[in-house]
Amino acid sequence: MTEHEGPIFSVRVGGGGIAEITEHAVRAEAMGFDQVWTGNDLFGGPGIATLAAMLGATNRIKVGSAVLDPVSIHPVQLAQLASGYQELSGGRFILGLGAGSDVFFRRAGIVAPRPVPRTRTAIVAIRALTEGHSPAGLPGAGEGWHEQARIESPRPVPIYIGAMGPKMLELAGRHADGALPLCLPPGQVLDAMEQIGRGAQAQGRDVAALDIAACVWCSLDEDREQARHALARFIARYSGSLSADALAAHGLDPEEFARTQALVDDGRLDEATGAVLSSSSMLSLGIVGGARDVLEQCEALLAAGARHISFGPPLGPDLTHAMRIFGESVLPTLRARGAG
Repeated sequence: MTEHEGPIFSVRVGGGGIAEITEHAVRAEAMGFDQVWTGNDLFGGPGIATLAAMLGATNRIKVGSAVLDPVSIHPVQLAQLASGYQELSGGRFILGLGAGSDVFFRRAGIVAPRPVPRTRTAIVAIRALTEGHSPAGLPGAGEGWHEQARIESPRPVPIYIGAMGPKMLELAGRHADGALPLCLPPGQVLDAMEQIGRGAQAQGRDVAALDIAACVWCSLDEDREQARHALARFIARYSGSLSADALAAHGLDPEEFARTQALVDDGRLDEATGAVLSSSSMLSLGIVGGARDVLEQCEALLAAGARHISFGPPLGPDLTHAMRIFGESVLPTLRARGAG
């Protein structure tokens, strides 16, 4: 088991400037979240700079990157950043690593290797570099490393892998300290835990020692229609970045998501949002509604064996208001029932 007693609760924030996201991190710490994460999507917000600000403004909460990719940022630089953040925070940083989105890579004219191999070689290399070693000759680290490929001031860092598809999930079980499976729909966490467990078993590891987060999209507001609209708009923006295999496995139509992404790519986000709202199934990718709705679905996840629930964007039509509801009505109840 992980060292943490009871369930872990984390929140993933973004969609604003550095000052705004940092304020959310401070608020998350005050409200009792165990971890706070922010992303670094290409063409998105200033994720890397924001991580430093979040670490500098907090004292207890762990801060993670959800997620950095080894394509737009070289693994050596990722190792340097992670080690620096560990020094800055006194060991509170978590490196969330993922393959990155081919949708965004195409916009930047980047042709990337296949997702699983590029993530596997990165985690092996980054692990070696942050522990003060060279990846040269290390199985799985890739070719071309020199024996002098070492970084200054290395510091070991927990590495989590963000994943959806079965191969990436098994990779997390084989190599990572934790996993950030994007559970779309939320019940997919059960399948994800099983797939991560297969990877851990194949490597002779104990899956109970891994921190496996049920990463859910959540839109929380007492005005349920406003909450639905916020979630639908978020789903529309990322509809083309989701694993077709994972969608199909849960009875969702990958073609419906592809058509929605085509609307987004054509600059028709409002129409794409409407398509999600009118769909019979697309909103099932997230948790939506008021505090009672969120509590019911989270309690079901905990009862099914989830040990970590990570609430992710959009969080609600008004993020500050949603965070207040989490702190006042959702987290205290979940902690009390988890302890019991």
